[in-house]
Amino acid sequence: MKRGKKYLEAAKKIDKTKAYSLEEAVKLVKETSTSKFDGSVELAMRLNLDTKKADQQLRGATVLPNGTGKTKKVLVIAKGDAAKAATEAGADFVGDLDMIEKIQKENWFDFDTMIATPDMMPALGKIGKVLGPKGLMPNPKTGTVTTDTKKAVEEVKKGRVEYRADSFGNVHVLVGKVSFDAKALEENINAFVTLMAKLKPSVVKGTYIKNISVSSTMGPGVKIDTNSFDF
Repeated sequence: MKRGKKYLEAAKKIDKTKAYSLEEAVKLVKETSTSKFDGSVELAMRLNLDTKKADQQLRGATVLPNGTGKTKKVLVIAKGDAAKAATEAGADFVGDLDMIEKIQKENWFDFDTMIATPDMMPALGKIGKVLGPKGLMPNPKTGTVTTDTKKAVEEVKKGRVEYRADSFGNVHVLVGKVSFDAKALEENINAFVTLMAKLKPSVVKGTYIKNISVSSTMGPGVKIDTNSFDF
């Protein structure tokens, strides 16, 4: 993969053989962001997981202390009071069968997150093949299938992130923007890493968190020393 001049210049500031303290890593990520826009900051963790085994699958959602800096458009599929509560909480789109039909017939996807009440899941299942590959299918594990639509909408708007370990045990998550002050990024990263440590399956032996790195949208990755965290 051919890298641009800016990227190569930024990469010179980072020692690839070194794992930096959390404070140093965040400082470097901010310094080495090469995008003209306010880039996102992403955290990557390699965990000692065999996700083929049911007791080692990791999936869920959490609200970061300082949000992600990204405003998400929320669609809520619900009826009655749950629909009303979602509207009052600030959902961008609220509906039931009409919205499902809109997605089906118009190929409409002008939203980032879908929340649904349990009673609407059978109807949503009919368009599961469309929603699934896009990562939009509501799921109880991530808090997107719920009767408490108010809380769900508020959490997404505050900066809730969904996470899922892939087949290699890697977890990627957005932890903020380059424009965030260093302390806010450090708090978000610390909160997420601490959560992952708490979720370690009891069956896992040996080193659980193998690698932690952080990078900006178009910047190089920076390894973080696992000793920077209390777990």
